[in-house]
Amino acid sequence: MESKNFLILLQKVVTTGKYYTDACLMEDACVICINRKTKKNKFIPFKVLYDNNNQFWLQNESWEYFLADDDFARIEESVVKLNHQWEHPVMTETSPVTAKTADDTADQGFGTEYVDFSAMPECERVWHMKECKSRLDALIAQKPRQEQLVTEALVETTRGAVLHNYASLMNVTNLTGDEAKIQTHDLVANTNDLVKASFQLISANVFNDDLMNTLVSKSNGTIIQHMTRVYLKGLAFLSYYNKLVSGSSIIDKLRISFNEKYRDFYHSLLPHFHADNITLERVFLRGMRAIPEHILLSWAVGFLLHDIGKASAIEYHEGEAAYNRDIVVEHVRVGYTSITNRTNYPKDAGLITGYHHEYYGDPSGYGPFRTCYNQYKKINPQIKMASCITYDLEAIMDYEALAFFPAKILEIVDVFDSLTDPNRKYRKAMTTEEAIAVMREDFINNNRKLDIILFDLFLKFINEMPVS
Repeated sequence: MESKNFLILLQKVVTTGKYYTDACLMEDACVICINRKTKKNKFIPFKVLYDNNNQFWLQNESWEYFLADDDFARIEESVVKLNHQWEHPVMTETSPVTAKTADDTADQGFGTEYVDFSAMPECERVWHMKECKSRLDALIAQKPRQEQLVTEALVETTRGAVLHNYASLMNVTNLTGDEAKIQTHDLVANTNDLVKASFQLISANVFNDDLMNTLVSKSNGTIIQHMTRVYLKGLAFLSYYNKLVSGSSIIDKLRISFNEKYRDFYHSLLPHFHADNITLERVFLRGMRAIPEHILLSWAVGFLLHDIGKASAIEYHEGEAAYNRDIVVEHVRVGYTSITNRTNYPKDAGLITGYHHEYYGDPSGYGPFRTCYNQYKKINPQIKMASCITYDLEAIMDYEALAFFPAKILEIVDVFDSLTDPNRKYRKAMTTEEAIAVMREDFINNNRKLDIILFDLFLKFINEMPVS
């Protein structure tokens, strides 16, 4: 195939043979877009361009589209696998959601309940999701609400939503992307409705709720327990953040204390700027702000499904003898490709699933963002990030910032939950105080992984929670 330097014309790739388009989607191929007139180039994921126009390489005369040769090599490998799957239609380890029997999945973190969920036809799953939504709607209408009933409903409907989504993604493994999206359409719509209802019921004290922890522990799946806790606690923190930013002087206070408390941290992430140019508005692209409700709901879906790609019970902390980095890294890739390529969930949700272990580019982190960014830097070696965090989907896709805001929120909750998780195999669960100390020392002071301002807001959140 003809190449241009190390670039390969995308049109030739997708017309080479069967499954090349699916493989571009599956492998999160990054497209190099070169303007024919100005020679300006952009680096955009194939998925983003394809969702906007499924023949974009033919229908925009102003741009030429290329793939890097190493991306093309991965795509050819995927085409071979796709051909094999359709000639021998069994689930394989390379499928978007790792294939397991229901019993294996139960053993490896999704609990014995998954056996029943996996056996349901798709229409029954959709009906069950609607029943869960009706249960939450009844509690929303209740005045005053009985907090015990609310907590029970939130835990049980969250667990059901995760299991339904996992089962559905397993069932569409051998379908093309478009076929999978058709089959999961109703499930996606009902999950979105369920998330909206649960967001209306969430309260800050869910973080400190013994009843919630007791209910979560009734499931015998370690992954489903973690996903349930992180979703509900993540919503609580996100809701708290929005109320704090909307209804207090917190931004002014952060601006006043910025130089003394935070500037050195962020200057280490943006060393190409003079220290005097590191401001709160520089760190948060276009400034800190509250988030509109429709965007919050998209992010909440990402929180719900953030570990949907897990195929085994994974230890979240580093340094243990049993830690297998390849397995840990794979769960993000699998979850990200499953959500973005095989469902119609909001793009934000897919990015959160894929980006919630990026850790500001720290070597211990992982995810598709750094892979695409490194490819982008090959074409634009002089590129420098302008900010640390962006709220905007377009800005993160254009590499204007190091991190996506909801993913940084989720990172904090995810790490906190992993450190305090009662199911930890190699160390005992930490207390809240111990976990906060470890996060401060290992994830902020010694390594720039979590965001320091969002972490301080998280501490404020915990300290202001009512005692259960």
